[in-house]
Amino acid sequence: MSIQFEHLHYLTITQASELIHSGKISATELTQHILDRISHLDPEIKSYATVMREEALAAAHRADQELASGKDRGPLHGIPVAVKDLCFTKNAPTKGGMAVFADHVPDYDATVVTRLAEAGAILIGKLNLTEGAMIGYHHDFAIPANPWALDRWAGASSSGSGAATAAGLAYATLGSDTGGSIRFPSAACGVVGLKPTWGRVSRYGIIPLAESLDHIGPLTRCTRDAALIFEAIAGADDHDPTSLLSPVPPITEVIANGISGVRIGIDRENIEKHADPEVAAGVFAGADVLAKLGANIITVDFPNTDTYIPAWSDVCLAETALAHETTFPARREDYGLWMRNWLDKGQDISGVDYARANNLRHFCRQEYRALLQTVDLLLMPSIPILPPVFKAESLYGAVEGFDFGLTRYTAVFDFTGSPTLSLPCGLSREGLPLSLQLVARHEDEQLLCQAGHAYEQATDWHTLHPPFIK
Repeated sequence: MSIQFEHLHYLTITQASELIHSGKISATELTQHILDRISHLDPEIKSYATVMREEALAAAHRADQELASGKDRGPLHGIPVAVKDLCFTKNAPTKGGMAVFADHVPDYDATVVTRLAEAGAILIGKLNLTEGAMIGYHHDFAIPANPWALDRWAGASSSGSGAATAAGLAYATLGSDTGGSIRFPSAACGVVGLKPTWGRVSRYGIIPLAESLDHIGPLTRCTRDAALIFEAIAGADDHDPTSLLSPVPPITEVIANGISGVRIGIDRENIEKHADPEVAAGVFAGADVLAKLGANIITVDFPNTDTYIPAWSDVCLAETALAHETTFPARREDYGLWMRNWLDKGQDISGVDYARANNLRHFCRQEYRALLQTVDLLLMPSIPILPPVFKAESLYGAVEGFDFGLTRYTAVFDFTGSPTLSLPCGLSREGLPLSLQLVARHEDEQLLCQAGHAYEQATDWHTLHPPFIK
């Protein structure tokens, strides 16, 4: 290696890109460093389902050749990244955490994988997740550990994405979010998570959970990195008829514009009622920082989600049953207990139930649309609890009841399709990450990232790394 850095794996994408473009390190050296780190740490973290060592080194070598010849694909050129193992990868396994997909090797790449490659990123591997991107795991698959405390929940369902990002096992990862699956791991693992507007990022080549709720987005160690990944993967796609036609904004060009005069709504009473006191304190401290940066913090009333979250659940149940109709119940015994239970319930959702739930979605969207006419952003927790101690028997087992309180601040924005950004905002007394969430109007990822970047310039929470993982 032509240059030595003690914490090379914790550099931002921008920092790593500057080293590559200045010739101080090669893409091959950087990729080898991350691969070595995965070999050393991931037997304990268990974030990777598949490490694509040979393919990654070959891609890194090509990147070095391109850069040497003057072909520069941009800031992601030569940067090692990883994707959740529900993104199709040509000639490489894509299992989605499911035994029913154990032998699934696609013959094409997901659009997001193609776009990362076109931007010059180096795909290191595929990341573990819960079975089918729900809450529980299948016994044939490992449960990723939280790098901040190995006995703690790493979030769901993009658990491997959160763990790998926090542990420095990739410079950025992709996750999916149907009820909170980018935001839960981001919050639990102390990293940044961007859930774009529904349709901003193509879902072509993605194993679905619930297609009208599924979002694809990045998990990174700072907001600028999230914006860089977003700019690479977002945009219309002829393969996905639900993808939005709007042009992708050049967020990184304006990310440092600040938030002076931006109106941010917060419902302190709601947060105090529903969130752990330490989580609430972290969010309120975040509001104070944003106010000092020039934002106008405005008290608002969050909509009552008591009817909307069960409606989201009905839509998710029915659409999951549709996604698995060719394998369930035909291969019922190949499913884990949690997923089996969820699919049984999904098959019981009637057409009337589904229509009623979708009608409620219109009202939900309208309530938040009206609220976001009075303010520019909303501020709340990413998740209302601290990462709990996980017990394998419960995560592998059948969960009879689901705690909808866990999704109070997440599922509703999959229901509306609104863009959100999760940011580290502190540490608990036990040294566990705290996280706040910003919510914007549809297609305003730019303002989200401006606010996140401004917050990071005034704090250092995003620069902290798990003390147990060096």
